[in-house]
Amino acid sequence: MSAPPIRILVVDDEPQILRALRAALKGHGYDVQTAADGEEALDLLALHLPDIVILDLVMPGKSGFDVVREVRGWSTPAQRAPAIIVLSARGEDRDKVTALDLGADDYLTKPFSMNELLARIRVALRHRPDQAASDPMIRAGAVAIDLARRVVTRDGAPVHVTPTEWQLLVELARAAGKVLTQRMLLQRVWDWNTVMRRSTSASTSTNSAANWKPIPPAPASSSPNPASATALSVTSSE
Repeated sequence: MSAPPIRILVVDDEPQILRALRAALKGHGYDVQTAADGEEALDLLALHLPDIVILDLVMPGKSGFDVVREVRGWSTPAQRAPAIIVLSARGEDRDKVTALDLGADDYLTKPFSMNELLARIRVALRHRPDQAASDPMIRAGAVAIDLARRVVTRDGAPVHVTPTEWQLLVELARAAGKVLTQRMLLQRVWDWNTVMRRSTSASTSTNSAANWKPIPPAPASSSPNPASATALSVTSSE
């Protein structure tokens, strides 16, 4: 039985680029999906993680930076996360560096040749891990955080959280057992330009506090999942 084709997701808000890359990549035997913005990309990624994401950085709504941040937030060392190749306009070196720091694997500067893109794809495929991907999930007692679907449940019941509360919850759950400073949370949850607006963090933390309560420690005889070490739970607001 032959191996399934390599899946590539192309994300760009320029229709002509989407059409050109889809046609060219399909012609080289790749299974190609396209998304016109970051929200659509995340919806497709939640359904099935591709092998490669070719991602424009500057898009309306959720930017390429947001997509990189969220996709890397889903990934664990045991999962085969997709390789991310970002596309940036000429002269935007700072954007490329930021994307690489967030977790992108490579970048191309527009305009680029198809041969160069194909070469970058081959390099990314050589470097990918062999483990099969699985649905990313964090569990903390009765709370389950589905990172791909962006859903929080408690005892199986869905819990409503705001976008900022969601990002804050994910950061706390991923750092179970570790110390997170206020500055670290400001950098990761809020836009970099608002890092020093500490009143924003204080307000959100206060408003969110009513939705949290401690999870009782596991009995000494049990063998809890390491992710369950987080000491927070979510309860529905009235």
